[in-house]
Amino acid sequence: MRALIVDDERHVREGIKLLADWEGNEITEIYEASNGEDAIQIIQSFNPEIIFSDMKMPKVDGTQLLKWMDEHYSEGKTIVVTGYDDYHYMRKAMHYGSSDYLLKPIDPEMLNDTLIRVVKEWKQEEKERKNKRSKNQLINKMKPAYRDQKLTQIINNDPVVKSVWEEFHLAKAQTYTIGLLQVSNVAIEQFNGDKDLTFFTLLNIINEQLSKNSNGIAFHYITRKGEIVLLLKKNKAESVFIINEIHTNIQNILGLTCTIAIGREVDSVTQLNLSYQHAKSIIMNRNVLRNRQERIVMENEEKEIKSLMAYASSIKIAIQTGELHAFQSLIGQIQTDLINNQHLTFRQLFHLENEYQMISARWHKEFNLPYSLSTDLEEQIYPFINKEDEFQLEAYKDRKKREIALFLKRVKRQNTRKSQNIIHEIEKYVKANFHREIKLQEISEHFYISREYISRKFKQEYHINISEYLISIRIKKAQELLKSSNLKVYDIANMIGYQDDKYFRKVFKKIVGVSPNEYREMKIDKIN
Repeated sequence: MRALIVDDERHVREGIKLLADWEGNEITEIYEASNGEDAIQIIQSFNPEIIFSDMKMPKVDGTQLLKWMDEHYSEGKTIVVTGYDDYHYMRKAMHYGSSDYLLKPIDPEMLNDTLIRVVKEWKQEEKERKNKRSKNQLINKMKPAYRDQKLTQIINNDPVVKSVWEEFHLAKAQTYTIGLLQVSNVAIEQFNGDKDLTFFTLLNIINEQLSKNSNGIAFHYITRKGEIVLLLKKNKAESVFIINEIHTNIQNILGLTCTIAIGREVDSVTQLNLSYQHAKSIIMNRNVLRNRQERIVMENEEKEIKSLMAYASSIKIAIQTGELHAFQSLIGQIQTDLINNQHLTFRQLFHLENEYQMISARWHKEFNLPYSLSTDLEEQIYPFINKEDEFQLEAYKDRKKREIALFLKRVKRQNTRKSQNIIHEIEKYVKANFHREIKLQEISEHFYISREYISRKFKQEYHINISEYLISIRIKKAQELLKSSNLKVYDIANMIGYQDDKYFRKVFKKIVGVSPNEYREMKIDKIN
């Protein structure tokens, strides 16, 4: 793997190079840049996976670099390193996809903890990217997968031979209009959670209507997993009439109410992305709180996005109180400030959820609590959209309150245990359970502490890792049993946690220097 350090201060770059555990994270090449302009050239030439970046730099600053990466190099993982503890910078970093935000002077432990997590995230995402590429290679001309893939490429303005346009009868139309339908969780639940069956059924209903008079074609837009795109070879007025009929059919056949956004009319296949983006903007700017609003939407006013980061100090105070009522008051204040006249857009909602996830991750890390950062914002939001396609704000707030209550409960337990020597408690736990298989994850969940924290502190205290400590306990117990009993070796192996006595014999000889039988004979000879 490769890493890039971007900072206009040379001593900061040298500090990161010195403090980071590159070898332990399988990073073999390290590049440096003193500004965002040079960083972009290095990224284009060497494709580093991990990028450390300052925010204030000459020429191209950190915000501009993050924006460029968001648009051109989304595969890279960015860690912002800055001396500015300002929510404005933090908001910018999160907006453009930064994985974390570290303050100068850099804490070595926090730096390496962050590096380990970000490398792990990159590897998981790379695995997912490879799987996606492999699946795409298997796609052939079998419908509907081939249709979805090729039409998605056309919408994305990816290179597609013109014969594909002709295959889907797109080349000769005078005008085009895109309709966009967001498939809700309620629709999928109606088909017992089978997403493929849900899309298959909806697309059959829609394409049956569109096939009349060759009006167009609908497909699953695979870039966004929950969207169906209606590609109509009609002007906007005609498209509105056809989409109204489709909406009525879906409601009559499936009993589902759905919102369909209609993008601007365009006159070329190469401009379809403009129509799609317009329709997407309409969906994202739709007021999710307004009941009985129009289900066929053609325009929506774009509202200013407000940030949850403005409440960072209030969130900190609420956490310090350790009581849920402090958060209930804060949630009420946030709702009053951010939701004006019962108006909340999907765009604002997704932004709030993303910031909530980042803030949650930061505070779980602060208290060394295990936490899985959700990268699928749709999975956090769409379950609260009901059959009438309305967002259930109160249910969503209740879910957040339960999550916060669980967090506060874990913090209290953490603080209680911190008054004792938690590592000694873990050592006692290992001793008490040496006779069975013990996983680090089990210990983490039992003591509400992250695995990384346990491993690090245990080795600091006992100068040995947990697995080696467990082996030493088992071997000592085996030595006692070999000296004081006539039990068979395989019985002793089972008693101390080894199901395979051959493996036990191997471990015993490695630790003690002789086999279990030889050890027993030596002890018997000494007695005689």
